[in-house]
Amino acid sequence: MRWWDIGPVLELERELFPHDAWSKGLFWSELAHARGANANRRYVVAQTPDGIVGYAGLAVIDGTGDVQTIAVDQGYWGTGLGARLLSELLRTATAFECREVLLEVRVDNTRAQRLYERFGFEPVGIRRGYYQPGNVDALVMRMIPASEPSGASASSDAADSEQGTPHGSQG
Repeated sequence: MRWWDIGPVLELERELFPHDAWSKGLFWSELAHARGANANRRYVVAQTPDGIVGYAGLAVIDGTGDVQTIAVDQGYWGTGLGARLLSELLRTATAFECREVLLEVRVDNTRAQRLYERFGFEPVGIRRGYYQPGNVDALVMRMIPASEPSGASASSDAADSEQGTPHGSQG
């Protein structure tokens, strides 16, 4: 993801996460941490000739990767795009030598949970009222990366695409 992608990403963000969409400033801040010698973020976009149809981001701190966001345009659910974006984040976690990767996902987003489970994520806790407004709980999931992401060769089905995980520390 580059700065010029922020506009189209924001449009998709607001469509998929109308109540807790990230701001333009938050995306700018995340991208600022994705460049330079001390980079500890990786953000990617999926594009078609019609524009951006998905994006994902990972933050790394002290050997722990944190999936900040994954979002796929609803027209691309069931195509394997969510799995491809997650695979890219897990390759990045391996490159950063992460010992573990964490994420939060809405407790009511079982579609995304199935995707994460296919990649080896396991539930480790609940964050009560994490998603605001709405006071929706987040399921915290964790996986230990191998040299190759375990879900990279997982079959593609309708469960592999999701609306998104949850926007990292923003709630």
